Amino acid sequence: MPIQTSEIQLNVNGKEVNAYFASPENGGPGVLLLHAWWGLKPFFKQVCDRLAMQGFTVLAPDLRDGRIATTIDEAKALMEKSDSQFIENTIMAAKDHLRSRVKGKIGLVGFSMGAAWALTIASTASEQIGAVVLFYGNDDVDYGKVTAKVMGHYSDNDEWEPGEYVEKTFAEFKKAGVDATLYIYPGVAHWFVEEDRPEYDNASALLAWSRTYEFLRKNL
Repeated sequence: MPIQTSEIQLNVNGKEVNAYFASPENGGPGVLLLHAWWGLKPFFKQVCDRLAMQGFTVLAPDLRDGRIATTIDEAKALMEKSDSQFIENTIMAAKDHLRSRVKGKIGLVGFSMGAAWALTIASTASEQIGAVVLFYGNDDVDYGKVTAKVMGHYSDNDEWEPGEYVEKTFAEFKKAGVDATLYIYPGVAHWFVEEDRPEYDNASALLAWSRTYEFLRKNL
């Protein structure tokens, strides 16, 4: 499917913030992509392109102001310097921009840090969100305020996201009446869908993406 891509600027509190946009030529349901703590590295732009090829209009805001970490230590340093309120404002500005380009509710796809933010947005802007996909990330939110359907992809042995914490989150979803589906992938590690990481697992990644595409098509 032919797609169009561009770099756009969002106005966040008077500051310009870059975002990557990808869409089919005739548009499609909106998906807001929230990257992991590395920054908006090429892999996440490739994911935007792939989602666009599947028929979605995708926007990925740069939550690291152009900086990209290539090691865990660099990513930790970026995390320590980050302004959580500005990041939230950036995500909300990106959400509003995306919604101005599409019809209906949008989806959220988040990776690690981005998944935590996806949960936050799903609970604070629930009336605008139709589907949430979480890749190996988590956070404590007001689960009762989440109205979107949720799908999660996690490892069975993740030092960054302990299984008991993930299971507790999805139990809270169930308790709150949220339609949430949890998939556990055996023998993989955190970041297992990121092709530029040593943790990448091709078979698990392909399965996770197949499930994700079907989920987004069904719920957006």
